Amino acid sequence: MKSYRKELWFNTQSRREYINITPYVDDCLLESGIQEGILLVNAMHITASVFINDDETGLHNDFEVWLEKLAPEKPYSQYRHNGYEDNADAHLKRQVMGREVCVAVTKGKLDFGPWEQIFYGEFDGKRRKRVLVKIIGE
Repeated sequence: MKSYRKELWFNTQSRREYINITPYVDDCLLESGIQEGILLVNAMHITASVFINDDETGLHNDFEVWLEKLAPEKPYSQYRHNGYEDNADAHLKRQVMGREVCVAVTKGKLDFGPWEQIFYGEFDGKRRKRVLVKIIGE
């Protein structure tokens, strides 16, 4: 059995962004040489998320509206966590969207449904952040 590990780094331009990282993950899978196994992708920051969904702009806007209703960024004073940083809402948004995804690898490809893509969700951006890709298999 083989094991592969790689960190992907992203610089986001705004506080909140959704980045389709499927092409980067595909590259990792190809580089690993693993044909059958399990692939894990997880955010290495507590204010970011990795999730699977459709790559559709309207849906991404719906995520933004929905998450902002659940955990509005402002006023910062509404959160006890805020003090040194103003990112309590980002912690809550990450909790809802999740930390990682696990995908089956079959015949050297991500074993996806028709519209599934892997996304990095950033909720406290404008700085360098990383994602871990771990693949185990043969």
